[in-house]
Amino acid sequence: MSDPQIKVMLVDDAAIIRGMVKRMVDGEDDIEIVASAANGEQAVKKLQETPIDVIVLDIEMPVMDGLTALPKLLEVDPDVKILMSSTLTLGNAEISMQALQLGATDYIPKPTAVGSMGSASDFKTELLNKIRAIGRVHVANRKPRVTPLSETARTTAPRAVIEPKKSLLSTEYTLRPITTKMRPEIVAIGSSTGGPKALFEVLKNIRADVNVPIVITQHMPPNFTAILAKHINDSCSRPCAEGKDGEILMPGHIYVAPGGYHMTVEGSAARKILRINEDPPENYCRPAVDPLFRSVANTYGSRALAVILTGMGSDGAKGGKVIVEAGGTVLTQDEQTSVVWGMPGAAAAAGICGAVLPLEQIAPYISDFLLKGAA
Repeated sequence: MSDPQIKVMLVDDAAIIRGMVKRMVDGEDDIEIVASAANGEQAVKKLQETPIDVIVLDIEMPVMDGLTALPKLLEVDPDVKILMSSTLTLGNAEISMQALQLGATDYIPKPTAVGSMGSASDFKTELLNKIRAIGRVHVANRKPRVTPLSETARTTAPRAVIEPKKSLLSTEYTLRPITTKMRPEIVAIGSSTGGPKALFEVLKNIRADVNVPIVITQHMPPNFTAILAKHINDSCSRPCAEGKDGEILMPGHIYVAPGGYHMTVEGSAARKILRINEDPPENYCRPAVDPLFRSVANTYGSRALAVILTGMGSDGAKGGKVIVEAGGTVLTQDEQTSVVWGMPGAAAAAGICGAVLPLEQIAPYISDFLLKGAA
């Protein structure tokens, strides 16, 4: 028996975009477009009538825009996965970041030109990957629509049996004992799908007296990483900005890899600096987590702490292995609190994790680890 299809609603005021996306999806056996809407008001009405797993939601629309529609859609179905869709402008990046904080699951940049084959092909690949990654979570937990029962039926109907939630991946893993007694001198974080919200949760709750540099690779395009850094700077108790080539790492500062570039660390015991480069993508990504983690292992050795948060794919697992081999430590977010347990799941399956933790426990663990050292 095949897995149930992921049910998608397209919300965009441009009929040409809705038609393009529909053509991209029509040939996929596991995804079905079941509704479309030209504005947010129509989308809310259709969600009330039709079970949906993923909504691809445009930002700029007449009648009701995407940011206004977002909380209304989540009010109808708090579990529906919403993929914001926008052009790569600074303003739309800011709105997309607001949407992620309001409950959107992820975002996808629209192709730069509808007629551009390369741009459309890249968009199709990313769109299908993201729909599958976030849609499977909703399909696995999909609740049947319930028709209200009459009073008589309510008293005689059998009580529903609720099955316990099953693991989506059922990945078996073994924790790696933490043997280092060294206090980390850097925290390196990798994240992707669902990452911005997870990053805010972790970074704002790390204790203020933790005074090491924090370097972050979040899979994001240009403009988006600058806005991410600004939001982190505004919401956390420590300075945050995109990393710059040759910049000296400062205690208590946060550095985000700029979109379109890998970020690495190098230097001596006295001075560590950032390097920004356009080396080929790794794991189909630039920035990628693996180059950052490898450089942190080479520069800090056993005094490195790596954290892998929610995200698609396996980026970070190979670099995390290098950190562990150098004597450092790797933590990951657990499956239950991850939007997508791809990256952290791959690291867990590789047997490199000292701990696999719910999101809300990661910041306290980091704080204790950095202030007290390994137990």
